[in-house]
Amino acid sequence: MFNILKKEINSFLNSLIAYIVIIVFLTGIGLFMWVIPGTNVFDYGFADMDTLFFITPYVFMFLIPAITMRTFAEEKKAGTMELLLTKPLTDWQVIFGKYFSSFLLVIFALLPTLIYYSTVYILGNPAGNIDSAAATGSYIGLIFLGAIFTSIGIFSSAITKDQIISFIIASALCVIVYSGFSSLAAIDLWGKYADLISQLGIAYHYSSMSKGLIDSGDIVYFLGVIAIMLLSTKFVLETRKW
Repeated sequence: MFNILKKEINSFLNSLIAYIVIIVFLTGIGLFMWVIPGTNVFDYGFADMDTLFFITPYVFMFLIPAITMRTFAEEKKAGTMELLLTKPLTDWQVIFGKYFSSFLLVIFALLPTLIYYSTVYILGNPAGNIDSAAATGSYIGLIFLGAIFTSIGIFSSAITKDQIISFIIASALCVIVYSGFSSLAAIDLWGKYADLISQLGIAYHYSSMSKGLIDSGDIVYFLGVIAIMLLSTKFVLETRKW
């Protein structure tokens, strides 16, 4: 597994797309945080990072599929998939190697945003006048969100040999799982079941964490979705034996 993890990270960092994706992510978030009127910290007039934690999930919907789209699709297109799976590795070792390599790259892209936290912390009046508990909870939420979107991206890459199709499928699934259930629950049709439907989506649980509330139910939800997507990926790989 670790050999695959190392290979995937090296392959990604040796490609230009890695740096383009990360630069676009940081630039986009930076513009919303510090420049664009109506969303920047200075317009708020107080030390707050809500812009970062509100915008990042939507950026992740496209950033992470761009990272994961090549994981299995490229192997299939290059004809190396069967060679990889015939090595003395289990399907789970292959899946986890590719999953964690992509997830580490997501964390790598997220880490520089801590500079934004430090800046807001310093700009507070007085310095440090920021809800650090809420910020910590939101970062934990973003990490779990990145983990879920990565598992969705890995699954999407496993079902096709075209990277662009993998990107489109993963982005669509991320949008649906994140905000689709909330939008569905908002329809005046479900009555007392509306809240239950809303809880099926990521936005409901991420919103709770972004307030600094780390609930075991939210953690179980995130881990459950990740497990479902990775099990689905395992099922796709097993179909080659049919």
